[in-house]
Amino acid sequence: MFIDGPAGRLEALLNAGVEGASRAALVCHPHPLFGGTLHNKVVFHAMKALNSFGYPVLRFNFRGAGLSQGEHDHGQGEIEDVGSALEWLDREFHLPMIFAGFSFGAAVGLQAACADDRVRAVIGLGLPVMPFDDRNYDLGPLQVCTKPKLLVSGARDQFGPRAKLEALFAGMAEPKQLVIIEGADHFFEGRLREMRETVESWVRELASAA
Repeated sequence: MFIDGPAGRLEALLNAGVEGASRAALVCHPHPLFGGTLHNKVVFHAMKALNSFGYPVLRFNFRGAGLSQGEHDHGQGEIEDVGSALEWLDREFHLPMIFAGFSFGAAVGLQAACADDRVRAVIGLGLPVMPFDDRNYDLGPLQVCTKPKLLVSGARDQFGPRAKLEALFAGMAEPKQLVIIEGADHFFEGRLREMRETVESWVRELASAA
């Protein structure tokens, strides 16, 4: 399927939820110039975690990735892509939303999700607090975002050193939770089950508190 984006059509996949679902969810993929698409393993497992609660879950390819139109915009226009995906979800389901993003998808998506009142909770997987090139993501919105926030990273994440991640987390507004998965790298290789179970546990607590 395709949804309308600011730079043209965005290729997307929707995993259907159950009738009477209480939330809808969006999951964003890692850097498209380094092979990131909506089919990424981490993105898939995050989708399965959210979909297990009966939530409809949308994944899409950022501009210039897969069959999506447009060109890569170095994390600027991609924020607008996330906004378009949230708009589509809201129009389609009229439900409060949960946002999840992996790596680049977290860094750009959290900027849009934190500012959108329709998004009630946000999840950052492998948040790149130390990118490997000259990119500089604006993670400032996390500092003032008062929505429930979950950050999950691997202890061996080369783009998210624990000390830098913990420093960012310390300055974030409550409510918040940081989970470091021992033995995991940036892509949670061999630890995808633990990552998925962490997301499921957090969302379960979130749902029970609602």
